[in-house]
Amino acid sequence: MTRRTARVEHGVATRESILRTAEWLFAEHGIYAVSNRRISEVAELGNSAAVGYHFGTKNELVRAIAHHHGERIEYIRVNMFTEPAGSTELRDWVSCLVRPMTLYLESLGTPSWYARFAAQVMADPVLHEIIAGESLRSDSLRLSLEGMNRCLPELPESVRTERWNMALYLTRQMCVERERALAEDMPTPHASWDEFATGLVDALTGLWSAPVTRQP
Repeated sequence: MTRRTARVEHGVATRESILRTAEWLFAEHGIYAVSNRRISEVAELGNSAAVGYHFGTKNELVRAIAHHHGERIEYIRVNMFTEPAGSTELRDWVSCLVRPMTLYLESLGTPSWYARFAAQVMADPVLHEIIAGESLRSDSLRLSLEGMNRCLPELPESVRTERWNMALYLTRQMCVERERALAEDMPTPHASWDEFATGLVDALTGLWSAPVTRQP
């Protein structure tokens, strides 16, 4: 192995270590409660400036973590998208929105921290744009939303927006609660992520199809 190759591989390994450690600490303690120095210490890098060297600002570190996971969730959704194509069943499209996330969380094993990391980011008025930006770049998510909208032609735009925000919050928080319970070896209402996803799809299908008594 050449010296240059060794340096490159060491740099890749260091970046991956930073990403894993930062995600865990951010998920457990919050974004701004964790310093770059603390990440370096826990990752046993031996250099407190390593995080800044590899990622620059904390925002860029958060963006790198979000992008790492976002690419993998997009891959799952793209492969799932062919199943409901052309469907007029609302539930099919809601499933296409929910299950890529739950399948991905299942693939991470236990413990995982992504759901809790994403919730910490979304709670921040500035950083939540990073997660939102990842979503906007997802063609499969856009097509899934279009499919769902075709099933709800009479739903006013203002109600769509409100229910989309409700659905996002419910999905995110329910995933956080299950991820935390599994990490802490606590009992959960569902034996598997698949059963959990089915219950969540049931609830969100009901939310989207509920009658509108007064527009916001």
